[in-house]
Amino acid sequence: MHIHILGICGTFMGGVAALAREAGHKVTGCDSGVYPPMSDQLRALGIELIEGYGADQMALKPDVYVIGNVVSRARAADGTPKFPLMEAILDSGAPYTSGPQWLAENVLQGRHVLAVAGTHGKTTTTSMLAWILEHAGLQPGFLVGGVPLNFGISARLGGMSNRDQAGETGVPEQHRPLFIIEADEYDTAFFDKRSKFVHYRPRTAILNNLEFDHADIFDDLAAIERQFHHLVRTVPASGRVVFNGLEESLARVLHQGCWSEQRSFGAASSDFQAQGEPQDFEVLRHGVSVAHVQWKVGGVHNQLNALAAIAAAEHVGVTPAQAALALREFQNVKRRMEIRGVVSRDGGGITVYDDFAHHPTAIRTTLDGLRRQVGQARILAVFEPRSNTMKLGTMKAQLPWSLEDANLAFCHTGGLGWDAREALAPMGTRAQVADSIDELVSQVIAAARPGDHILCMSNGGFGGVHQKLLKALGALATVV
Repeated sequence: MHIHILGICGTFMGGVAALAREAGHKVTGCDSGVYPPMSDQLRALGIELIEGYGADQMALKPDVYVIGNVVSRARAADGTPKFPLMEAILDSGAPYTSGPQWLAENVLQGRHVLAVAGTHGKTTTTSMLAWILEHAGLQPGFLVGGVPLNFGISARLGGMSNRDQAGETGVPEQHRPLFIIEADEYDTAFFDKRSKFVHYRPRTAILNNLEFDHADIFDDLAAIERQFHHLVRTVPASGRVVFNGLEESLARVLHQGCWSEQRSFGAASSDFQAQGEPQDFEVLRHGVSVAHVQWKVGGVHNQLNALAAIAAAEHVGVTPAQAALALREFQNVKRRMEIRGVVSRDGGGITVYDDFAHHPTAIRTTLDGLRRQVGQARILAVFEPRSNTMKLGTMKAQLPWSLEDANLAFCHTGGLGWDAREALAPMGTRAQVADSIDELVSQVIAAARPGDHILCMSNGGFGGVHQKLLKALGALATVV
């Protein structure tokens, strides 16, 4: 089969492309401003990439067009279609589908799917779960919205192990090949406004947490809760729903109905609890220690992510003790508290980190995790409100709260439609705002001292701020 993917350089659609290529399909694709790192990964797989969405791509005549949710029926100011290829597909009657639907029909069918949903921590928890099952010899397939450092790739079909009957109906559950997927609640495509995860039909579902996000497509928290319940409805009676017992929103979701085995984590009354510090803790099941996790990953949020992964892995036969051994070797995900460089300055080191945090809660938990690691050392939080929700200003009032653990905060406005200076005013002189990356770098360099930890947070490339900071610091010292 020849598939042509529109919006191929996104993390999800790029993962779909890699899986399709591994499965033996011919894959081509297009995107606007074809960009790395996904473009480099795809070209290395022999996938032809085309710049833009020109209608001339109809000449490729693929068997099916797979449409990413970046594509819309939008028009430019002069009235011309923003995605002429999509208009040509519709006019011609050519076959098309969404990425999640293609994945469900061509990869997930016949597999035991383990889906990881939640407002925060999806990528990290999916990576943890994939590594736990890999360490146990189960050779899982996976699709992650990032690059797990234990694997170095974001997606693979996985080996069959003793579960070699993928695609057949009626296969006993214990023989189904395993596939772990990051289950996003964002909408599927311009023609399918359901959440992506509704297509995945998992047998094991993690509901990691749930709060308001994606203000561009959801009116309120209740609307997201409805989508999460649609996911719960697809889990079979023999399946397992693993949920965060600390979240009232998830309690409301499950109160709407759950027909599967339930396992909770996090709360004092939960099935799975943690006792100890985030980097060294006992895993309790019904109050009894069943494993001991000692690893390099910090933060209470990651401790909760670990409990979720352990409870999900148990459903496919991996004991908590086995899972804990795997987590000792877990290397986290690229762009999750990733150290980009350390600069020696006046006898002390200045460390620059890269992290994907962009929602206020994620910013707060990320800063809390770093604070626990560095103690009283100064933390300089450098961030941009880049997500659709943050651009709309829906959560601007939460920014001072999210930055409480930072000694200083530096915000890149990036053309926001609201006043970041006003939003950060409660922080007084602890917060600065810049309208350009160069101005931001100058502000940070002027404030940085030996021993500081500079944490850069964005869900985008952030204008290469990490390297610019390291270069500017290096002009004054030596990168080690």
